[in-house]
Amino acid sequence: MGSTEALFSASLISPEVAGSFPAGFTIRPLEKGDYAKGFLDCLRVLTWMGDVSEAEFNERFDEMLEAKGTYYFTVIEHAGRIVGTGALVVEKKFIHQRGKCGHIEEISIAKEHQGKGLGLKMIQTLDSVAINLGCYKNILNCGAKNEPFYVKCGYKNSGLEMSHYFEEERDEYHRG
Repeated sequence: MGSTEALFSASLISPEVAGSFPAGFTIRPLEKGDYAKGFLDCLRVLTWMGDVSEAEFNERFDEMLEAKGTYYFTVIEHAGRIVGTGALVVEKKFIHQRGKCGHIEEISIAKEHQGKGLGLKMIQTLDSVAINLGCYKNILNCGAKNEPFYVKCGYKNSGLEMSHYFEEERDEYHRG
């Protein structure tokens, strides 16, 4: 059985949001043992992953844990498997009175659980974590086809995403 060491304190997730999940679905921080519960399989729904061993997963988990106050990966667990995930990455700024800005990343719901409102609940979870951390806003980047979903979650279009890739060009799925 894997480690239950959590990436952050579950107390940062609003009890109201946590309590709004359907019966049998639990929202919580990512744990080291989630590799064995299909965390990476859940992320593969979103984009190309490459081959990530358990040792490599644990190394990245430890790096994120050491960067206290920055990484907040959350997961939805159902029947002992990870069926949803999302991340909040907190940027500490000098502007806005040394404010903190949350960046929503890697929202992914397992195919068999899409259409159940879990994506919306994941965004609400990450928003609640950001509020409890004192972030003044959350931002995210998405493709045009996903914009209606994020509007439903309370987000609005406020700009244009620009990218400068440093690897050879790949198709959209593999580029990330």
